[in-house]
Amino acid sequence: MALRMSAYKTSWSLVAPLRITGHAFEQSDTLTVEIGDGEHVGRGESVGVYYLNDDFPKMYEQIESVRSQIEAGITIDEAQEVLPPCGARNALDCALWDLETKRSKKSIWELTGISPKPIKTVFTIGIEATPAEMAAKAERAKMYPVLKIKLDSTEPVERVAAIRAARPDAKLVIDANQGFDFAQLRDILPELERLDVSMVEQPLPRGADDELEGFTAQIPLCADESCLSLCELPTALRRYDMINIKLDKAGGLTESLEIARRTRSVGKRVMVGNMIGTSLSMSPAYVVAQLCDFIDLDGPLSLKSDYLNGIKYQGPAVTPGGNFWGGL
Repeated sequence: MALRMSAYKTSWSLVAPLRITGHAFEQSDTLTVEIGDGEHVGRGESVGVYYLNDDFPKMYEQIESVRSQIEAGITIDEAQEVLPPCGARNALDCALWDLETKRSKKSIWELTGISPKPIKTVFTIGIEATPAEMAAKAERAKMYPVLKIKLDSTEPVERVAAIRAARPDAKLVIDANQGFDFAQLRDILPELERLDVSMVEQPLPRGADDELEGFTAQIPLCADESCLSLCELPTALRRYDMINIKLDKAGGLTESLEIARRTRSVGKRVMVGNMIGTSLSMSPAYVVAQLCDFIDLDGPLSLKSDYLNGIKYQGPAVTPGGNFWGGL
């Protein structure tokens, strides 16, 4: 069946800049893809991956390059072949899943065979100028039982210690966004263990983490930038205890679900993350979250506005907005 595609940019301002290692987010520019069959329309969104220069112009160029194949009547399986894992394929893949739920009159749960359960998200603490500022933000987030702390190589232990003092009740996970080297990681792991840190995400730079192979850490280590898609999963599983799946990296819901299943099949844990998108990004990620041990879907909380009837947040509880995407 012939399809029609619309692809366009949406821009969403952040409440405040979110600073991580080597980057600050001030605005979220997304690629939105709509796929219609004349009766139903499916939607998908991608923010892209900033460290791969996978931004809106690149995503738009990629999706337009395969317009004819899409409008000829592309299937979800065929979409995996026309584009590599990237933001453009993510938006396309998620739009096709949404369209299929409407065509078939089946929810995403029926189509994937996943049983939904209530989920809770972490709350992200970005890098601030001082440990005290980060501790104050953690204190204000007292309704969130799990905090994800962004760190770089500057005073990482001092920052975590300040937050732990402010929030002795919280589960703390660390995201270094490639900010440490191996020597620093090895030195600070005992201190992070003493501060009862539950996990360290992406401590070393992508492409410079081979020293983790055979290394036994006191705290579980999680791959993010070091595992973009299925093709990188085998190497990441040798080096890490957990994989952080992001639909923008993996190129959509289809590949993200396969990464989760393969990771769990070898006894390792899974996390789902986000690139600060709207509810249109979080909804398919909510499906992946059902298979995850850690859930980071707080992106819309960083935005000044979001779609009406999208994802609902009551403290850490994440609830679908009522048939917003995929029959959720």
